[in-house]
Amino acid sequence: MSRTTITLPNSLLDELMSTVQAKSKTEAVIKAIKDEIRMKKTEKIKSMAGKMEFVKPADKLRHEDERLG
Repeated sequence: MSRTTITLPNSLLDELMSTVQAKSKTEAVIKAIKDEIRMKKTEKIKSMAGKMEFVKPADKLRHEDERLG
């Protein structure tokens, strides 16, 4: 783990701590960063909707997976 010094407005940090129900400033910032990363990944997946082409029907993909033997 690395240490980083950042300057944040106290009101913003207080609001973050109460919103994410964190016990410490570090916990609040870690939760906020993880949540932002999760949201960006979700946006990326949603943007791919309708852009993938499957060569097998969904039923065959589910029930005839060659990897499962």
